[in-house]
Amino acid sequence: MRNSKIKNAYDVARWRLCVGCGACAFVCPKKNITLHDIPGDGIRPRISVDRCTECGDCLRACPGIDDVHRSSDCGDEHLGELRKEWGPILEVWEGYASDPELRFDGSSGGAASAIALYCLEHKGMRGVLHISADEKKPCTNRTVLSRSREELLSRAGSRYSPASPCDGLNMIESATGPCAFIGKPCDVTAVRKAQMVKPEFNRNMGIAIGIFCAGTPSTQGTLDLLNALGIDPNSVEGLRYRGKGWPGKFSVKLKGEEQPREVLAYMDAWGFVQKYRPYRCYLCPDGTSEFADLSCGDPWYRQIKEREQGYSLVLVRTERGRQILYGAMRDGYVTLERADPRILEASQMNLLRKRRSIWGRLLTMKILGIPAPRLKGFYLFENWLTLPLKEKARSILGTARRIIQRKYYKPISTFR
Repeated sequence: MRNSKIKNAYDVARWRLCVGCGACAFVCPKKNITLHDIPGDGIRPRISVDRCTECGDCLRACPGIDDVHRSSDCGDEHLGELRKEWGPILEVWEGYASDPELRFDGSSGGAASAIALYCLEHKGMRGVLHISADEKKPCTNRTVLSRSREELLSRAGSRYSPASPCDGLNMIESATGPCAFIGKPCDVTAVRKAQMVKPEFNRNMGIAIGIFCAGTPSTQGTLDLLNALGIDPNSVEGLRYRGKGWPGKFSVKLKGEEQPREVLAYMDAWGFVQKYRPYRCYLCPDGTSEFADLSCGDPWYRQIKEREQGYSLVLVRTERGRQILYGAMRDGYVTLERADPRILEASQMNLLRKRRSIWGRLLTMKILGIPAPRLKGFYLFENWLTLPLKEKARSILGTARRIIQRKYYKPISTFR
């Protein structure tokens, strides 16, 4: 049921529920939605109200207000012991991209890039839609359609700043054949919802590869980090948050210099920018791309050795994903071994802690009359019950305090 306070994508953003995926701009039949990077918030939609017919397509494609697992998402083959905490999973693998450059330049073991390359070279896919640093504004991102190994390699690596890959879904729609998509969990959810809003889009959706995500800091996080390091953001020519090793370092290439500077350890850089995540990220139960065909992330279950080469966890979520992964292994694109499903919890405990707190946060929002996302099929109440009593109280009382102190009970009047 649609909340009476939310009539379009702009209202979603005003009530702080926007995830910045860009799907609303893609599905709007009037092309009435534009996206803007608000430094302190994220990528947010703007609408010409006089042209909006309130058709509801932008809301139907929005993962920020609605994220639902259907009962058909899981079958008998899915690993039941993981379902309530990690969504539908058929198999768990660990390994790396067989191509040493993809492995070195990519995040963790470069598995997502390697699988995408396999799709280009062996499955007849016309491109891979994903994000890259914006060469003109390196502290921000842009959506690209890579068609070669060279393009994938040059654009590999994590980006801890706002990205809206779904604003480029028109490139998949207009392609001459199927394409691959790589994105965050909310982006993948938006793709699935866009497939329902625009069924004709389905014919070119080859595979969705999701990446693990702990939240998307605003652009202000990166700008403040650079300033804290004594680096003028206007002097930056290139920026990497990680990669070039596992997990890699926060590195900056300044204008006029030949080589980038490794200026901060990855965990220190993430520890700084993660404080700039918008509130909607704290309400997201899906940290591992549950709606993807395959999802990839870091196996943090053990201590990483100095100068160790990267490894990836790969979760098989659909039969389509399994076929692609097996082909990529058979043809030498990825080197993987079956993994004990229990290492997922050990690898991503922070994501699990957040999931367990969300039911209390949503309850508080509803009690205070604040629009909250509809999240179904994530077993949120069952997860919340596993929390100690002190943590249960914190999920409710802490949320209430935050809402009151930051005035979340009022919509944002305007984005600047």
